[in-house]
Amino acid sequence: MPFQIRSATAALVVATSVVTLLVQALDRTGYSAIYGGFIPARLSGADLPEGFSALPAWLTPLSCTFLHAGVFHLGMNMLMLGFTGKESERVVGPAGLIILYVVGAYASAFAQWAMEPMEVIPMVGASGAASAIVGAYSLYYRRAGAKRVRAIGPIPASVVHILWLAVGWTLINLLMWWALLGEGMQIAAAAHVGGFLAGLILARPLLWWRWRNA
Repeated sequence: MPFQIRSATAALVVATSVVTLLVQALDRTGYSAIYGGFIPARLSGADLPEGFSALPAWLTPLSCTFLHAGVFHLGMNMLMLGFTGKESERVVGPAGLIILYVVGAYASAFAQWAMEPMEVIPMVGASGAASAIVGAYSLYYRRAGAKRVRAIGPIPASVVHILWLAVGWTLINLLMWWALLGEGMQIAAAAHVGGFLAGLILARPLLWWRWRNA
């Protein structure tokens, strides 16, 4: 019997939580951010300071999703990932959810790099990848969501629903930034936008792919 992942969402939440909590327990948050965090300047060809080592730059858009600045940062991201991921996985299946997550991770990193190509502060957290899932979720459940909101002028209720989700997710990330301000963390706004747009773009192709191979 071939091995099957029963829940990609649960696997991502557990793996991310274990890695982050282990790093926290070992008091290696700063080191791990340099080693596995996404540093835009590295993608632009900049070298790390002497004495520092890190994963290959091309791998860090994914590795940074398993690292967080603190337990609150982790909890908020896993809460959103757990809810929207579970519901989106019902639609596209475990493989589709993983594709959505990985593409979202890279899309968010490249969006942040495009805005700040020489930034040296590491980007950590799953919010960029989770933003892709939030974006896809907003399309998969737009009809149900549209029943709870009203159209605004020429803007249909389904679009208003998507916009409300985007605004809500942005506010959650602003709350995380405010709570972790003392940790030197800054909000990667471009990464959230890039991930969300990737989710909107991938939603329909993944839906088609899932049912074509059903």
